[in-house]
Amino acid sequence: MKKFRKVLDGLTTSSPGGTIGSPSSGSAAGTPTSAPTPKEIDVQETLVSENFQLCKTVRHGFPYQPTALAFDPVQKILAIGTRTGGVRILGRPGVDCYCQHETGAAVLQLVFLINEGALVTACADDTLHLWNLRQRRPAILHSLKFNRERVTFCHLPFQSKWLYVGTERGNTHMVNIESFVLSGYVIMWNKAIELATKTHPGPVVHLSDSPKDEGKLLIGFESGTVVQWDLRCKKADFRIYYDEAIHSVSWHHEGKQFMCSHSDGSLTMWNLRNTTKPFQVTFPHGKIQRDGRKESCKPILKVEYKTSKSSEPFIVFSGGLSYDKAGRRPTLTIMHGKAITVLEMDYPIVEFMVLCDTPYNNEVQEPSAVVVLLEKDLIVVDLTQSNFPVFENPYPMDVHESPVTCTAYFADCPPDIIPILYSIGAKHKKTGYSQKEWPISGGLWTLGSNTYPEIILTGHADGSIKFWDASAITLQMLYKLKTSKVFEKPKPGEGRAADLVEEDPFAVQMVSWCPQSRIFCVVGISAHIILYRFSKYEANTQIVCLDIRLQCESDDVITPSENENNPCFPEPGSHSPQAPHPASPSSGTPEGVKDSIPCLKVKDRVVRVPPGYQAELVIQLLWVDGEPPQQISTLDINSAYGLLAFGNCNGLAIVDYLQKTILLCMSTLDLYGASDPYQRLTRSPRRNRQSTSGLTELSDNQQSIDMERSKSPTSVKGPGRKLSLPTDLKTDLEVRENSFSRSRSSSVSSIDRDTKEAITTLQFGESYGRKSDALPTPCLWVGTSLGVVVLIPMSLPTDQEERMEEAVTIGPCGTVLMLKGSVLRFGFLDCMGAVIQSPYEAWRDPNAPEDPDRPRRRKLVNFSPSSSQDACGDGHLAVVCSERQAKVFLMPSQSCLFVHNITESSFVLRADVVSACNSVCLACFCANGHVMTLSLPSLRPLMDVNYLPLTDMRIARTFCFTNGGQALYLSSPTEIQRITYSQEICDNLQEMLGELFTPIETPEAQNRGFLKGFFGGNANTFDREELFGEAASGKASRSLAQHIPGQGGMEGMKAAAGGVVGDLARARIALDERGQRLGELEDRTALMMSSAEGFSKHAHELMLKCKDKKWYQF
Repeated sequence: MKKFRKVLDGLTTSSPGGTIGSPSSGSAAGTPTSAPTPKEIDVQETLVSENFQLCKTVRHGFPYQPTALAFDPVQKILAIGTRTGGVRILGRPGVDCYCQHETGAAVLQLVFLINEGALVTACADDTLHLWNLRQRRPAILHSLKFNRERVTFCHLPFQSKWLYVGTERGNTHMVNIESFVLSGYVIMWNKAIELATKTHPGPVVHLSDSPKDEGKLLIGFESGTVVQWDLRCKKADFRIYYDEAIHSVSWHHEGKQFMCSHSDGSLTMWNLRNTTKPFQVTFPHGKIQRDGRKESCKPILKVEYKTSKSSEPFIVFSGGLSYDKAGRRPTLTIMHGKAITVLEMDYPIVEFMVLCDTPYNNEVQEPSAVVVLLEKDLIVVDLTQSNFPVFENPYPMDVHESPVTCTAYFADCPPDIIPILYSIGAKHKKTGYSQKEWPISGGLWTLGSNTYPEIILTGHADGSIKFWDASAITLQMLYKLKTSKVFEKPKPGEGRAADLVEEDPFAVQMVSWCPQSRIFCVVGISAHIILYRFSKYEANTQIVCLDIRLQCESDDVITPSENENNPCFPEPGSHSPQAPHPASPSSGTPEGVKDSIPCLKVKDRVVRVPPGYQAELVIQLLWVDGEPPQQISTLDINSAYGLLAFGNCNGLAIVDYLQKTILLCMSTLDLYGASDPYQRLTRSPRRNRQSTSGLTELSDNQQSIDMERSKSPTSVKGPGRKLSLPTDLKTDLEVRENSFSRSRSSSVSSIDRDTKEAITTLQFGESYGRKSDALPTPCLWVGTSLGVVVLIPMSLPTDQEERMEEAVTIGPCGTVLMLKGSVLRFGFLDCMGAVIQSPYEAWRDPNAPEDPDRPRRRKLVNFSPSSSQDACGDGHLAVVCSERQAKVFLMPSQSCLFVHNITESSFVLRADVVSACNSVCLACFCANGHVMTLSLPSLRPLMDVNYLPLTDMRIARTFCFTNGGQALYLSSPTEIQRITYSQEICDNLQEMLGELFTPIETPEAQNRGFLKGFFGGNANTFDREELFGEAASGKASRSLAQHIPGQGGMEGMKAAAGGVVGDLARARIALDERGQRLGELEDRTALMMSSAEGFSKHAHELMLKCKDKKWYQF
């Protein structure tokens, strides 16, 4: 029976030795007229499952929802913690590493082991983690989970192996960095404060050792209490009780005085000689009012007090502004001598840190810069210049400057495109940056040997598009294009379209770019398309505008055809129950119809455009009878043909962009002609005619909205139309998946099923419109939301002059093919299995000066007009992928060679035919988070990884594959995550990544001089091990904290062979073994004790029993 079915389907089998394997026996696709011979599809498939492995490569952009900041002044690397448990470590450009805590708990604080290649993270789940940075992909060596207390503050003195940990209860614990176990030495809150004090001092908010004496620990409590604790004598040297709550404390480097910042916007200076009251109290931003009282000010959340040899000390703090000035932006204040500079920030300040070259806290600090971590940006201020300029940030921290709405990834660009885009974009760079070198310059990164040009495109809510150089795992902005410049600024309240353009009317919905011809198309939310050409010269141009009327006029019901034996033709659940109707093309606004207007107004005057991408044509869909135009769901452009095709849920339009004319504008229903696979029953129009395009809104849950959305709204309101952009943080795609599983039940007898059939994908290419065609001709492949594929053949004039004058002829629709689910992607292979590249026109500058000797002619590549071919065409393979299945057809016979049902329980969101390992495969990304690859043409599953268990709307809209086994998606509203599914790239990833740790000698401490050393106390003789070690202080309670060995792995141990981290890794294993043996010994001892107690008890009872008996009574 199986063989019989293969014969029916026109399938061929071959020996398993070399050629393609036997196809999947899925649903039949009809009996072909002639079965292909084995020679026709004798494809040597080379890909095997061992060629594929999925792993993350690098993450670009600004860390989303940052919480903490740390800097290693010797290694010169920066760490940023986030609310979702992520840690980004940054060094010189190219050194950029992302780590993630498995628990996902927010990072509260980061502490570097300075110049040791290690980092301590304190998380919101009261766990401390020690990360090894001496390997290219950092790993956790130890974790310590506090069970009974909440961690609030950590401090690690330079070159110490004891970490001080303050808690919410006000206690201070000591943790050994090498073994990551608690010491028995604890500073209890009730010992730190006076016994007479009746109130609890609050959580520990500050810990630091005195610069003058390491044996003195300064403890700051939230309530305003400050205690200096003598670690040797285990008593308090002094206690300060202040009325205002403390937020931070900072020492003068000599250790004789310190500064506190308070909740009332004040700064207090304290001298150790007299701690009864502060010797200076200042309100930097609090002015005295007319009645003599100070203005009430906001809290100063952090202050840093840094000294300089050549000038007055620097006092840098955040906050402290007066409450009465509403709407003021967040500020960072720099006080230098009598000068006060207030720097206004665009976003709230999360944390800041003054950068100094010395790691020693008892030396003159000489501050050079301030790193300011904002909610959505990272800036570095140069302190060495009086005007405090900012450094130019070498990292791509502005990906989210306007919310990202779409992405595109090109891994095989022509090598000349990156330099030309960079040279154009460099002319528009901002100036006024600091001339000094970027201070975060640690790590080591070299350009790999196997790099190739890669470009990432991001479309944004404000209509801008950014071109990024993504070669060699870095990201650098090349060029920025603003599509809003094509249009007049919309005036609120003007005309019928006013309510449609309130928010983000220029938001980019999708882009189509041909790097070879440099033709660029942008699809916008307001149902508009802009066609750009690239030029190295500026020009005066007037943009041509085409208005198209593409709207549904009546309602139909679609029922499956009686003679169709494919049982499942489902409809997308998010489409409204309407079917399109023929729409009349219109190149202008008809008179007398009030509402036949576009959403936006194109500039109708000659405009001066700079070099770069210059707009040539704008296509806009019109309002019809008070209804807004439906969003454009798909687009394809071909530079060799000079044609542009696009569609939405109403129908299809084809535009000749060379002649600026509309060639075709019709509903999906009319595309079929006599080949319609459905029976349509006309029904009366509905009153409620609102509809939503399923391609732009994946039925997301509106209750789940991004916190930041209030600043940059990204949904366009209008009657019956909404675009949900991926900046909305949706929780999951379950809503749509459930609706799909309900609506896509394969019930053939459901006569009442009504649907709106949308155009979901388009592809120009050389193909065969009908089975009888002997030669390939230009064709347009059309895929719909009902799984129908239609081929539209076209006839193009071959001569250049004729092409500009004669009309392009579009033939009646030929082939109709069917699949399960909405059609997503087309791909074309020759009969040897190689990808057939689409024809394109080689780029020529449209504004270049004319050369009379060499007239400019169009140079077409991969374009073979039928007149030049005498012999018959060889045929080709067409790969068609839908939301449910993939099929491979042999053209022109239309035989279905292979079928593979990709998923039954979910649906495919993205599919691409891509090159990998010198071959080609079909890569798919499903709504349930699975990433799959299938061989071509046999559609054998090669890889299936459950990569993202919860896929949200943002990932669904931005996930894209590219050649070379790479892909990307927006992992957060501010970050791009690149991944690879190639085993080769995974194996070479270590070489591609940067080194975070480089061996650097620790700078020597300055010679303090005889007198300073004599009078400055015995700071150098302080031995923490003697105080905190097990011999002196004993063990901490086991129930207080639990030690968890990390998964650093052998790689980490080998990398950390020297220094403290090497000892850490070795000590971990030794301590684990020792602890296990000690535990066993303790259990045996307890057993022996209980046995001895039992024996003693029995002996005592026997003695009492026998005490009064005579010897002869025994």
